[in-house]
Amino acid sequence: MTRRASLPGADELFRNSAPSLSAVREVVAEPNQAPVAAPVTSSAPKSKKGVRSIPRRRVTQADKSPSGRERHDEKITVYLSPDELFDLDQARLMLRGDLGLAVDRGRIVRESLAVIIADLESKGEQSILARRLRGL
Repeated sequence: MTRRASLPGADELFRNSAPSLSAVREVVAEPNQAPVAAPVTSSAPKSKKGVRSIPRRRVTQADKSPSGRERHDEKITVYLSPDELFDLDQARLMLRGDLGLAVDRGRIVRESLAVIIADLESKGEQSILARRLRGL
């Protein structure tokens, strides 16, 4: 008896485990049965992938608070310079060390967005965001 382990081959490891299209049954209506109703679809034109298909939700004063710690389904990617990332981490550490608030970077960004957007909606052209972007 050998001491070598018996391992599966590459064909078994990398085999396609998804059902093939030929394995899907095709449903054919019997001629004497009533036709099956078609699924209900909206008459709105189909939008491109990635484009919002529902109207933009207007934020009311009661909805101004950011989402906090909950599951978020939407995602964006933001590229930061090393200095900006350092500043964000310093803010997180300051909140934790000086104020006793254990928050992650995402929470800081969401809170910051809520503050900036509220300022933009209340002050318009005089908001800090508009003034800073005009200066760029």
